[in-house]
Amino acid sequence: MGYVLPQWLTVVVDVLAWGFFHAATGYAAHRLGERRLDRDGPLLRGRGFEAGGAWYRRHLRIHRWKDRMPEAGALFDGGISKRELPGRDVEGLRTFVRETRRAELAHWWAMACSPLFVLWNPPVAAALLIAYGVLVNVPFIAIQRYNRYRTLPLLRRLERRGSLA
Repeated sequence: MGYVLPQWLTVVVDVLAWGFFHAATGYAAHRLGERRLDRDGPLLRGRGFEAGGAWYRRHLRIHRWKDRMPEAGALFDGGISKRELPGRDVEGLRTFVRETRRAELAHWWAMACSPLFVLWNPPVAAALLIAYGVLVNVPFIAIQRYNRYRTLPLLRRLERRGSLA
């Protein structure tokens, strides 16, 4: 067995690592071009059980707690907060949908860093840190998916209306 860090130092490294992983994945998502976020890829596409977002409302009661969660979309220069729609027109809704994709990817990527904690933590601590990664990121992923499900039908209606004009 290799060198084991003192427990206090391991805790410090773990806290700093989570901070770094969240900042790095958030920044990486922030740097994605709009074109990359114009469509749902395999990870972001809707799933049957979601029932167009109804599952989140019915089973998670997401509409009751989602607005109490922190929002960091504007953390990086040029970023956009998802607290409010950037506009109620087609372009504003497109921007909002892109930002939900950006945020969802950032949280998926942060959660994907969880297994790295097995490199320097004992098994029980690594399992707890992986569970932490899931518990912290999954609610934000759910919020982004729910908001996208709510916004896309409105966007499509406005786009159809605009193409008829």
